[in-house]
Amino acid sequence: MHLSAYFNPAFVKLLSFRLLIVLAYQMMAIVVGWHIYELTHDALALGLIGLAEVIPYFCCALFAGYAVDHYSRRWFGLGASLLVAVNGLMLVAVAENWIVNQPLVWIYAAIGLTGIARAFIGPSYSALFALVLPREHYARAAGIGSSAFQFGLVAGPAIGGLIVAWAGKTAAYQTATGLCVLATLALLSLRVAEPPPAESAPIFTSIGEGLRFVFGNQIVLGAQSLDMFAVLFGGAVAMLPAFIHEIYHYGPEGLGILRAAPAVGAVMMGLFLARFPIDRHAGRWLLAAVAGFGVCMIGFALAHSFWLGGAFLLFSGLFDGVSVVMRTTILQLATPDAMRGRVSAINGIFIGSSNELGAFESGVAARLLGLVPSVVFGGAMTLLVVAGTAKLAPQLRQLQLRQLH
Repeated sequence: MHLSAYFNPAFVKLLSFRLLIVLAYQMMAIVVGWHIYELTHDALALGLIGLAEVIPYFCCALFAGYAVDHYSRRWFGLGASLLVAVNGLMLVAVAENWIVNQPLVWIYAAIGLTGIARAFIGPSYSALFALVLPREHYARAAGIGSSAFQFGLVAGPAIGGLIVAWAGKTAAYQTATGLCVLATLALLSLRVAEPPPAESAPIFTSIGEGLRFVFGNQIVLGAQSLDMFAVLFGGAVAMLPAFIHEIYHYGPEGLGILRAAPAVGAVMMGLFLARFPIDRHAGRWLLAAVAGFGVCMIGFALAHSFWLGGAFLLFSGLFDGVSVVMRTTILQLATPDAMRGRVSAINGIFIGSSNELGAFESGVAARLLGLVPSVVFGGAMTLLVVAGTAKLAPQLRQLQLRQLH
């Protein structure tokens, strides 16, 4: 990518929006996990955090993609960031005991509203990404965008954990709310020429068009399915508060460190791939990266040292960074401009919701199998998913990115 592309004002503002909103809801997520575990000391309650977010996400995602494609890329992103700010204020009210009846219900309600907001954030970002950059910059820009996203995953949990340790939950929720306001201002300042609204098609016909595109394209479907099932079974992040309490015996700052470790690795890999993008054997690299992620999850579960566990999470982030950049690049190159919102929404259902469903699966598995065996099981299932995808999606396995240019 030419140096001027890094300083494209519209691209910088879009990245700022993404970074700030990710920082905000990741801070909320880490504090909410700590808050709920303080109240319940129940791993299943942590898993229910994911379920509370994914149900409204599922209900809204396809309609959000339709709205972004047919109306405005920018205004729905603005509304979503303001909604996350409202959620932060709700959590402040619970933490300050302004709401004393059924605090868990209010916390889960705020999480549910975050799910609605996230349904619009992804499609808005994806559609705007294609408007502010020329096509030949997509691959490297995907690495930069992934690094911004993953930096938010690094800093959000770390800052959230530190603020809880030093100043309490209320201060952490207030900080996250302020970041939402800044994200709104960054997107509000973005000036981009949006195409005229698409011809208004019946909403379900339009959504069906997006679904047919995804399910009729083996490369897109294979990349999305691979990440969905890998994250569904392989993620251990939702169980980190339980690992901190029961195995490592650290405070909230330790939770922030472990929560940030995978994102540190992903940032490093995203920056590397922005400089040296993968073109040859892209499908094989994607499969190998997801397999490496599964191995790291098994290693983390069996490592009873805090720092060794953190090292496995760091390497899991390196592998996940390859996967994220490759999947993002494939989707940007393979998707027609008029369908970016819908395809991004479908991708969000595959990938974004799998984090929350994976949290629920991890909570149930931890209850049934025990904490450590449940994470080992998830890592093993990830390896089976990679083997199945390699066999069932040969076009993805043989993919060279130049095929999509």
